[in-house]
Amino acid sequence: MKKEEIEKLVEKGEMLPLMEEFYTIQGEGYHKGTAAYFIRIGGCDVGCHWCDVKESWDAEKHPPTATKTIVDNALKYSDTIVITGGEPLTWDMTTITKSLKEKGAKTHIETSGAYKLTGDWDWICLSPKKLKLPTAEVSKKAHELKVIVYNKSDFAFAEQQAEKVGENCILYLQPEWSVRDKIVPLIVEYVMKNPKWKVSLQTHKYLNIP
Repeated sequence: MKKEEIEKLVEKGEMLPLMEEFYTIQGEGYHKGTAAYFIRIGGCDVGCHWCDVKESWDAEKHPPTATKTIVDNALKYSDTIVITGGEPLTWDMTTITKSLKEKGAKTHIETSGAYKLTGDWDWICLSPKKLKLPTAEVSKKAHELKVIVYNKSDFAFAEQQAEKVGENCILYLQPEWSVRDKIVPLIVEYVMKNPKWKVSLQTHKYLNIP
C-alpha cells in the first residue's frame, strides 16, 4: 500500500499507529484490580517531563495497523478494552470504538483531553496536563479525573480541573511514581482534609505487572 493511501486510512481512523497491546490488570483509578485489554496508540505532543512511556510520543516509530486487526486481537482476550497512549485523541477514535461496541465490548479511554473527543466511550479517564489543557467537552464528559501529583503546586491545578468536570465525576490524586515516597504523605494529608478526593496508586507497579 502506498504511503499516501496509508495516511488517508490513518486520518479516517481505519488504521492507527499501534505501539503495543496487552492483556493485564488495570492498575489505576476506579477500575483498578480488574482485567482489561490495553491498546496503546503512538503519538503525543503534550510532553510531560515525567512521562513513563516517552517512546510513545513519536507516532512515526509505530506502524499503522488496520483497526479491524486491532479490534479482532483485543476481543480474543477481554470485553473490556482500554485505549491509551501516547494521546489517543490525536487520532479519530470513531471507527475503533464503533467496531468494539458492535461486538459487545466496553470501551474505556485514558486521555489528557487535549484534543477533540471522538469515539463512543463507556468510561473516560481524564488525566489533564498543564502544558495542554483539556477541552471543555472532555472535562464535562469525564467519568473520573485523575491528576498526577509531582509537586505541591499540582494540588491547586487539581482543584482548578475539578471545577470543570461534571458533579458525578470521581476525583483522584495519584503520586508520580519517581517521587512517590515524598508525595504520598502529602496526598494522604490533602485527601483527609479534602475528602471529595480519593487516592489513586499505580498498583500494577507494586505488583510488578505490565
